[in-house]
Amino acid sequence: MHDGLFRDASGLSGEPGDETSEAYALLDVHGVLIGLSPGAESLLGRTAEEVRGRRGADLLYTRSDATALVGRCEPGAVVDLGRAVLRHSSGQPVEVTLQVRPMASTGGDQQWLVLARDSTGAHRHEFGEALLRGLFTESPVVIDVFDTELRFLAQNDAQRRTGAFGGQECTGLTMAEVAPPGLLDLEAFEARQRHVLETGEALIATEVRGRTPDDPDREHVWSESILPLRSRSGEVIGLAHAVVDATERDRAKERLALVNDASTRIGTTLNVLSTAQELVDVAVPRFADHAYVNLLDPVFGGEEPSHGPAYDAVRGSVPQRRAASSVAPGARSEAMVPMGEVDRFASGPGSPFALALASGEPALMTGAELIAEFATADPGRAALVSEYGVHSWLLVPLFARGAALGTAVFVRSERAHPFEADDVLLAEEIVGRAAVCIDNASRYTRERTTALALQRSLLPQRLPELGAVEAVGRYLPASGHTVLGGAWFDVIPLSGARVALVVGDVVGHGLHSVVTMGRLRTAVRTLADLDLAPEELLSRLNDLVGRFQDEHGHGLTGGAAGTTCVYAVFDPVSRVCVLARAGHPAPARVSARDGRVEVLDLPGGSPLGRGGLPFESGELKLADGELLVLYTDGLVRSQGQPLDTGLDRLRTALGGLRPDGSLDAVCDEVMGRLLPTRPHDDAALLMARVRGLDPDHHASWELASEPEVVGRARVLATRKLAEWGLEELEFTTELVVSELVTNAVRYGSPPIRLRLIRDRELICEVSDGSSTSPHVRRALETDEGGRGLFMVAQLAQLWGTRYHARGKTIWAEQPFPDGASALPATP
Repeated sequence: MHDGLFRDASGLSGEPGDETSEAYALLDVHGVLIGLSPGAESLLGRTAEEVRGRRGADLLYTRSDATALVGRCEPGAVVDLGRAVLRHSSGQPVEVTLQVRPMASTGGDQQWLVLARDSTGAHRHEFGEALLRGLFTESPVVIDVFDTELRFLAQNDAQRRTGAFGGQECTGLTMAEVAPPGLLDLEAFEARQRHVLETGEALIATEVRGRTPDDPDREHVWSESILPLRSRSGEVIGLAHAVVDATERDRAKERLALVNDASTRIGTTLNVLSTAQELVDVAVPRFADHAYVNLLDPVFGGEEPSHGPAYDAVRGSVPQRRAASSVAPGARSEAMVPMGEVDRFASGPGSPFALALASGEPALMTGAELIAEFATADPGRAALVSEYGVHSWLLVPLFARGAALGTAVFVRSERAHPFEADDVLLAEEIVGRAAVCIDNASRYTRERTTALALQRSLLPQRLPELGAVEAVGRYLPASGHTVLGGAWFDVIPLSGARVALVVGDVVGHGLHSVVTMGRLRTAVRTLADLDLAPEELLSRLNDLVGRFQDEHGHGLTGGAAGTTCVYAVFDPVSRVCVLARAGHPAPARVSARDGRVEVLDLPGGSPLGRGGLPFESGELKLADGELLVLYTDGLVRSQGQPLDTGLDRLRTALGGLRPDGSLDAVCDEVMGRLLPTRPHDDAALLMARVRGLDPDHHASWELASEPEVVGRARVLATRKLAEWGLEELEFTTELVVSELVTNAVRYGSPPIRLRLIRDRELICEVSDGSSTSPHVRRALETDEGGRGLFMVAQLAQLWGTRYHARGKTIWAEQPFPDGASALPATP
């Protein structure tokens, strides 16, 4: 008998099949029992000897069952009789399914072989057949069976449908004998098979890469599992291969990885051109052989892009400039447009670029369509497209916030496979992310430019030219997102040819710090006009910061608390510099004689708005040509380094320079030595080379407190003007001196002092011991006095009052007449 005739599906339950459990009976042509199998004896509870010679129908539970079953038998055919009920020797019914197969005896007599299965075995057999049918006829999974010599034993229909082996019969052949050359790594394939044969361990879901005969130019991916097939004794007698095509899943994974990569690599900086370059760098070579980005003129220049149909992109010219480009190694570009130049093909009316901008839809062109499109607008470029083998060209417009930004183009020439629909969706996803980043960078650039313009407008645009000091200042904003800071510097001319030098730093970054800086700088200049001592000016400024806090809390200017400041006043007559600081780094002095650098030892004080002890000042005398260096914390405190290290670097930088050289060059070199390429904090630097006034440039006299001294004061003044060659100023100076001395005699108190200073203008000062505040008033026609200061205000270019510990000084400045000039100051 054939093995397959009585094989059940007991393997479904996990138990190995047992042929002795098969229940079958052999009947002659008349339906008389000839014999029973051991399984049938067990099923009926009867021996073969007991039933031999009896009719088979006698074993049925009812006679009606027998009549129905016999009526369905047809000579020469296998018949499934279906469900039946047999009678056990005990009289109990036994439900079975019956199958009848015709046979012939050795003598040629007709016989019937009847197979009976109980209900459990029947279901198991049915499921076994369904499983085999599903795996070998209906399953989409490719299944191959190999023997221990690695020869094909069987293939399911899925394998045959793939046509991988050209439809040839593979049974008895190895994979190496049937597989087309170059499609698979056959050595690795057989190595995996032998590993399973030798170890008996299955290899599950191995990723295999190769090519197929119908798509030889594109790599495919399969998930391969190799399972050992064992005999009942446990010996490996063959291999079963289950192979699933994972190409689309692998491509989807690659696309997802590319999208994830784009999300992390695009937009790392707030720079429009860098962001565009990041887009093409992500795409090449993983997605395209060549990629480039064109941006519309407004976006390229950092301006606001046009929203909606602000232009006719189809009929009108829309200039697009090359912003980024990337070419894979070994590939060639068909569009060699220099960076920043207009791409004329992209900018022309009716071009694919214009149509994409107008519709907002991507454009995909391949083969002859691509050549024809290029030939119409740019024959030279079309020739390059053909020569370089460009076969797939994908254009995607960049839009953000409803505004067109430009276009991105992806080109394939080296890889054989063209762009597909999924590639278009992928490109749209990547370009969409890049467009948002480019728009953010463009908006940031505009806002940063505006903010920096505001900040620079709050800083001095040009330092005054003074006789007492030659000053140069530098401000460098921080890099990165928080570029705005509150550092500032200033040079303020004071009365008596004196000069105030200021450097301050508002805590924090951003627009709030800039606004606070502007308010504080204005406040310092206002307080400086009062000719306050440095320590008193800082006290007044400290009170002002407290009022800011009360008015605004932590709002726009509430962050003023913690501001540091240093304020210095240099008097060129005495060559004394008085300095005070509020939590600010101490200035440095560079000797004009030997270049020695000294960081001044001055009282520190607390930052403004933080309370603490009253501010104190320090004094030092400066020689002609010495440098006074004021700076903010951002210049000397590098990220992660202590202040002392920064001060040492400052000493080194200043010590290696010539203090008598160009102050602009010195300032630039110090900034370059101390600051990194991308400083984390903004920094301000103010360098002042001091010059004292020669004794011939000023004169002073002590005057008695009596009316007669007015005439003597006029004489002293006119004589000095004659010595200086300023006779043209004698008349106005006599009037100014007369009125100021008269006021001092009449309303002030001794001692009275007259001083003339020849700097870049003529300065007349009268001091007395009274702190009474003078003021200008318009006298009536009947008044005998009250016109003195009014006349002074008319004759002088500037005038004012400054107070000191023992009285006040009223001063007036007059410009030199045309053709006259100040004597050169002592270098």
